[in-house]
Amino acid sequence: MDATTSGTPTVQYHNIPDQPITAIVAAPVSAFLRQVRHCFGDSTPGEFPLAANPSIVLHVLTTCNLDPQDLAKLEATCSFFRQPANFAPDYELSISELAALDMCQRRAIFKPMTDEERQSLKHRCGGSWKLVLRFLLAGEACCRREKSQAIAGPGHSIAVTSSGAAYSFGSNSSGQLGHGNTEEDWRPQQIRSLQGIRIIQAAAGAGRTMLISDAGRVYAFGKDSFGEAEYGVQGTKLVTTPQPVESLKDIFVVQAAIGNFFTAVLSREGRVYTFSWGKDSKLGHKTEPNDVEPQPLLGALENIPVVQIAAGYCYLLCLACQPSGMSVYSVGCGLGGKLGHGSRTDEKYPRLIEQFQLLNLQPMVVAAGAWHAAVVGWDGRVCTWGWGRYGCLGHGNEDCESVPKVVEALSDVKAVHVATGDYTTFVVSDDGDVYSFGCGESASLGHNTAGEGQGNRHANVLSPELVMSLKQVNERVVQISLTNSIYWNAHTFALTESGKLYAFGAGDKGQLGIELANNQTERGNPERVDIDLN
Repeated sequence: MDATTSGTPTVQYHNIPDQPITAIVAAPVSAFLRQVRHCFGDSTPGEFPLAANPSIVLHVLTTCNLDPQDLAKLEATCSFFRQPANFAPDYELSISELAALDMCQRRAIFKPMTDEERQSLKHRCGGSWKLVLRFLLAGEACCRREKSQAIAGPGHSIAVTSSGAAYSFGSNSSGQLGHGNTEEDWRPQQIRSLQGIRIIQAAAGAGRTMLISDAGRVYAFGKDSFGEAEYGVQGTKLVTTPQPVESLKDIFVVQAAIGNFFTAVLSREGRVYTFSWGKDSKLGHKTEPNDVEPQPLLGALENIPVVQIAAGYCYLLCLACQPSGMSVYSVGCGLGGKLGHGSRTDEKYPRLIEQFQLLNLQPMVVAAGAWHAAVVGWDGRVCTWGWGRYGCLGHGNEDCESVPKVVEALSDVKAVHVATGDYTTFVVSDDGDVYSFGCGESASLGHNTAGEGQGNRHANVLSPELVMSLKQVNERVVQISLTNSIYWNAHTFALTESGKLYAFGAGDKGQLGIELANNQTERGNPERVDIDLN
């Protein structure tokens, strides 16, 4: 029905000034005279801007069920309401659904999808473009897709620039650096064979590396089997240059996670696939240790979209996006209570961690250490659980926790990122401060208060402490990565907002990307790595 015949006050849709969302919400909605209506009929499709009434902005964003933090992120997208829509009217979509679809079309992962793939994703997310938008934004928030990153692997390291170039350095006994040889190198070297391919994600395990391109292809190199020499089958085939994983060619992959006995990948649609460690149905399927065929993760997550995966030594965590909110599922070995279900029993199918509902916490980022795990909520709270050895849970003791427990020592900190390793945890706050706790071996916690070569840099830390050595670099830290292996001495990377990379901890194989003196095996203070990730 036309507003002119319904008695509804008419509005003017042009010349709406730019202003923050908070200002738009707080300002009263005034009525204006509208001279021309270009919407349906013979009008050119797209001439009708959806900003006829600024309150639509509030309606769309609030009905997307987004966290308040996302409102600020989406402020720029409100230009959608101040300009032509550039597509024909859809009589079946509400204005809020139409706006959500437009915002989805701006996301890098959504753009190349076909109409059929988009409709399938919409159905998987709950039948709403607003839910699809939340799914896409949640993935970007926790995985830093399309941005630079650094991975501190077991003995070797991978760095990916914002333009998609991949660099590697450190141990190379299995060809895991991808340079066509098995010679270790402390200098970051670009993987030449991947020039022309834009890499957006990386994963590093013991003697193996996986890289993911913006086209969803997976490239792997290093040893061809799972497990260390002490545990599991030691492979004989070494791949020294990146090779596309043919078994994944029909799956558009956006993330990979490498455990000690398995690898998991996450598809664009939020489906999880795993390789190996299924001989005894530990991941819900039966395979052999050298099986190269991906198997879908069966059970509760078959019809629930996942936005992030994290692999520990022998278990997997999945951050899922449901209409009711975000949730975490775990599967694998339950030793130490690291699955978060209040017990230490194994789970061969993904099981919902119910404790977050009791804590009224919406998970935003999940991290899986070797034997413990951590989550950051949308409200900035941090939860940890699992084996608490060396104080890696941050609760002031070394006790195990079989369900997620809020780290009370961080109650005054609004966290945005968490990273876990072998009995070590790092937390990044919204203002760029970094806190660490747990095992101080190899000086990987960064607490070198008394200077190089002395002080407490090897001491264990039972409660979160501010990493002053990173505070002193005068750079806002946005990401931490640390070694997640029980067999390798740990090293740590800190990535700043400007793209600078700082390294500290063990460097005996060149994994810091820094040349050490002959008698040095580690660095206690963060040192700049000669590579610009921006």
